[in-house]
Amino acid sequence: MKILLILLAIVLIAFLIVQVFAMSAQKNIESYPYTIDKKYGLFEVRSYEATLFTSVKLSTQKYEEGSSQGFSILAGYIFGGNETNEKIAMTSPVAMSLGDFMTVMFMVPKENEQKGLPKPNQSQIAFREEPAKRMAVITFGGWSSDEKIEQHKHQLTAALDAEGIAYTNRFYAFGYNAPYEVLNRKNEVAVELVER
Repeated sequence: MKILLILLAIVLIAFLIVQVFAMSAQKNIESYPYTIDKKYGLFEVRSYEATLFTSVKLSTQKYEEGSSQGFSILAGYIFGGNETNEKIAMTSPVAMSLGDFMTVMFMVPKENEQKGLPKPNQSQIAFREEPAKRMAVITFGGWSSDEKIEQHKHQLTAALDAEGIAYTNRFYAFGYNAPYEVLNRKNEVAVELVER
């Protein structure tokens, strides 16, 4: 019994070390730049800067399938799967357009955008310039799923309707954490707003 308790304590300590390391590493990751225009009860309106992304378009509409497949393809590119075997820094969040198909996107770090990007080894990876835009964003914790995204998409549109804020049909899911991060997880559903 004593050995079991010692083993459990070691596992718990290792788990906590990994989680603390993950949270501190998250603070040093470059993020999709925005300013907050206004906060409401359930959501906030943000202005996002024009930003370059690496992207992969998938035929699925399912978040769980698309996020895993798209992440693997794009992670392969930034971890050296390119013509120069160059490693590119991870950025946050992993963005996924939601609709008839899914596009998974990693923001290109500013330093790589300025010096140029190596050609991907996989032909389905494309570079995509997202223009400056205003979006309404709702935040939630835990792990994302198709059900949670639909639930928060509905909450967001209902709150926007109640405020009389016009929005488009361009929705996104943003994920901020690595799969092994358990504590302090952050996800968002966003929708582009109609230009004023």
